[in-house]
Amino acid sequence: MSDNCCCPPEAGNASCDLPVTDILAYHPESLTGQVQTTAHSCPSCGQKGKAVEGQTVKAMLKVSLRAVTTQAYFFCSTETCPVVYFSLDETQTFTTNQVREIVYQKEPQNSDGQVCYCFGHSLEEIQSATPEAQKEILNDINDGIKTGQCACDLRNPQGSCCLGNVRAVMKAKLLQEG
Repeated sequence: MSDNCCCPPEAGNASCDLPVTDILAYHPESLTGQVQTTAHSCPSCGQKGKAVEGQTVKAMLKVSLRAVTTQAYFFCSTETCPVVYFSLDETQTFTTNQVREIVYQKEPQNSDGQVCYCFGHSLEEIQSATPEAQKEILNDINDGIKTGQCACDLRNPQGSCCLGNVRAVMKAKLLQEG
């Protein structure tokens, strides 16, 4: 687990919504630890996956961890695809039924699902919040990041910071109201 969240606390209008143009895959056979830019597609839906650490996959699965190998894994964010994680060689897939959490990207309308897995902010809470309460939610997340309490690499199925997802929910609400 990393010492800090992968995303720095907000400053002004800084955003965690960084576009993923390349997928970074760590190849265990490389002892140098170098990261190679490679695109890998989900064997079920064909969409590009996002590289995730093996520890994220292990933390999220409710199946035996004997099924997890040392190869690279990718997160499939396609809502209509049941696959959450797939292996570099595409011989392994883990579906929504095999993970411990409701995966926000797979069920973005599920009001019981978390959008922020570290600090427990649900879709329902964020959508029903006033603009002031939404600002408090962002402050809560940033305060947690600043104090080293964030563990997105383990608790968030996508293996990275949730702030982009939280902001997207807030923006969608604003667009619906406007």
